[in-house]
Amino acid sequence: MCHSFFSTELPYVSHCLLCTAAWQKKYFNPFSQGLSKKPETSVSPPPAHAPPVESLKGKDLYQALEQLPSDWRDFLADETDKEYFKDLNDFYVDEVSKGATVYPPTRDIFGAFCLCPLDQVSVIIVGQDPYHGPGQAHGLAFSVRQGVAPPPSLQNIFKELESDPAVSFQRPRHGCLEGWAKQGVLLLNTCLTVRAGQALSHQAKGWEKFTDAVISKLDKQCDGLVFLLWGQPAAKKCSSVDESKHMVLKAPHPSPLSARRGFFGCKHFSLCNEYLSAQSKKEINWQT
Repeated sequence: MCHSFFSTELPYVSHCLLCTAAWQKKYFNPFSQGLSKKPETSVSPPPAHAPPVESLKGKDLYQALEQLPSDWRDFLADETDKEYFKDLNDFYVDEVSKGATVYPPTRDIFGAFCLCPLDQVSVIIVGQDPYHGPGQAHGLAFSVRQGVAPPPSLQNIFKELESDPAVSFQRPRHGCLEGWAKQGVLLLNTCLTVRAGQALSHQAKGWEKFTDAVISKLDKQCDGLVFLLWGQPAAKKCSSVDESKHMVLKAPHPSPLSARRGFFGCKHFSLCNEYLSAQSKKEINWQT
């Protein structure tokens, strides 16, 4: 359980829905997207040559942060007020203003935090950077949107879940892991943005420092977390985690290039639940 300042002003789900609704009200114009007919009023539609509304507004990390529940905003404030984060924001805005396609969409960059209640965080899975193909990334490490085919690494994660006799799991037809996030699994990529078609293209811009700080604060302010670290980069990133108060499980990355070197058969998912149960915490239902 974390010893941080958790907001009790609103239940998490309603808060997140309010964040999303506020964002849509502020930045989303259904008429410019052709989703409904023009109402019978004197309001004129945008000129035909105008770009989509989202391309004019909301392309800013600080505005994306406004969608988060207040407890996460408070938790992250020390970092987002620092100079390096301002430089990171400038880099991101410059990328978008130059016409680069960046994933995930601005509204989803901090999706891992928006979907995972801070006061319920019990598991942290560390990834590298978002998927860089169209329509895949939505702010959660290893996850893809509903309707998008699960990538090979995620397929291997499902394969390991299926093979673990202590886990009840049936391979889903989708690759969306939002159900994990809502139970307290923080699906945290090391870098939260990427250029389309260019893996690791937003390395060394400030994201690593930001996510290092997230991990460090959770390590210090919480007890009994489970860190699932797949691959050397994830293990190195969490090398300072206090293993006397948390469970740290390491294995090769689930990529097809390395999954057979020790990811398959690692039984991380059942070991995770055994530890959570021993800590009197709720086990994760891994069925997505």
